[in-house]
Parts: sequence; C-alpha cells; structure tokens
Amino acid sequence: MTAPEPPVRVTKLGYVSFETPDVARLTEYYTKVLGFALVEETTSQVFLTTGGDHHCITIEKAEVSRGRNVIGYEIRESLDNAQLRLKEAGLASERRTDIGPGTPDVLVIEEPLTGSALHLYEEQSRSGVDSTFDHRPNKLGHVAAYTPSPRDMRSFYEGALGFRWSDTVGDFFVFLRCNADHHAANFMQSTTMQGMHHIAYEARDLTHLQTMIDNLNKHDYRLYWGPGRHSVGHNIFTYHEDPDGNHIELFTQLDVMLDEDNGYFEPRPWHEHFPMRPTTWEADLAVMNKWGPIPDGMIKR
Repeated sequence: MTAPEPPVRVTKLGYVSFETPDVARLTEYYTKVLGFALVEETTSQVFLTTGGDHHCITIEKAEVSRGRNVIGYEIRESLDNAQLRLKEAGLASERRTDIGPGTPDVLVIEEPLTGSALHLYEEQSRSGVDSTFDHRPNKLGHVAAYTPSPRDMRSFYEGALGFRWSDTVGDFFVFLRCNADHHAANFMQSTTMQGMHHIAYEARDLTHLQTMIDNLNKHDYRLYWGPGRHSVGHNIFTYHEDPDGNHIELFTQLDVMLDEDNGYFEPRPWHEHFPMRPTTWEADLAVMNKWGPIPDGMIKR
C-alpha cells in the first residue's frame, strides 16, 4: 500500500533565524569568522548569505539567545496550492507578506512538539553576492534539534512536508532528507533538553574545510570535537561554539542519494555496506565517530 501524497514537498533547506541579545557580535562572527556576506539590514533583522539566495541566516534582537527559532524551506508547489492542501490535511497555515526581504510571500506553519515556526516559500530573490573561494561555507547544510518524540517528528516531516527517511540511530536520533543530501533535518529524543542541537555548514572539500578551521583559529575559536567521520551520513565533521554557545558543525563529504527509485546512497569506499541504504543503526560510539571518541556531554538526553 502506497503512502498518501503529502500536501507539500520541501525541496531545500533555505534559511534559519537566530535570536540573540548581541546582534553585532553574532553578525561579526558570521561575517569575519565564517565569511558569510551581509546582504541587508533592517531595524530588527540582519540577513546573511553564502551564495545566490538572498539569505540563509537571519539574526534578530532578543533578550536571550535562542537557536533555530525559525526555519525556512523552499517548496515545489505554489503557495496557493500548498495552503489549500495543508488545509485539506487539517494543518493550519498563515499567509504572510511581512516576513522580510528576500521572501515576500510565505506560508507559516508550526512545527509540532517544538513550537518553532516553519516558513514555506516558492523561491528567494537573488542576493547579488559574488561567489568566493575563501573560507565562506558552500551552503547551509542541515539543522538538528531536540524533540520529545523523533517518531512523531518523522511522521510530520514525511506526511506533511514530503521528507524521506535516511537513517535512525537506535530509537532516539532520526535523519530526514528533502533532496539528494543525506539529511536537511535531524531530531534527537530528549526529555530534558529542548531547542537546537546544532546547525551545520558545508565545505566544498577537505582543503576548504581546513581553510575554514584555520580561520576559526585566527579568530580564537577552537574545535571541541573533530575532525572525525560520522557513520550516519558518513560526513567528515568538526564542531565548535558560536559566541552565543550554539553548536556549529562544519562538514564535507555527506552522503547523497542521486536516484530515489534505486533507494541507495552513492557508493563511497568508507561505506559499511554496498549498496548503502537507509539503516537503523545500533547506538554505539563508532556510529557517532568512526575515527575516535566523542566528548563528554555531546549526547544529552
């Protein structure tokens, strides 16, 4: 029996919004340390990009730091059709034209269990930013968050937004994709933690990743984990903290699924199985890092 067609099909993770008590400090981190381009500023927001889209990061003033309070997704359908189909599926949405520059027409829905706002849009306006080969990330890669129920979150993302399952670790960590990349969203089960687990930016290759890390060092940011290689997704990773204490992953070599009909990831020599298909992994240290240990406190539940 085939699953019903989802009301919306997300095709790309577009942007993430951060709230911070110190907009200038976080903006300086993104522009000088990570190399993002500042595209536009309003009285309440800063918009930054890694490339052609108007923005992939938004920074807003708030009393306390909150990571991942808004996530923007590009969708395949027109917003008119998406709103109608969401309503037919029993999901409330709000049409907004005041979100900000770059995305003048947006559907807003609420992510279950977390209360985060999800922005659905057809496309962004262009940033006008020239490409670069320095330490700027290639793109926004994925966002991980805590949830009381990864099972329920997976059901929502698959059933409502057209995501596909990529991998699960035990019964507590699920990875979901919306295009060829192994994951754009992943969720860890926790009864004590909430909000964002980490946000990840992609390097083109190992040489680019090294350049990014050297620039971190230049600005006195140190890695607390990595380099290493995850088994789930098989990306080479590094982790550090931004000025607000948000966990930031810089990565490269993430698995890709170029043909959904075949249902396996592009073969890589470090894969455990051939072909490598979506898998439920046993929870052990090697799944988190094929190359070595994990730091204390990295997996909080």
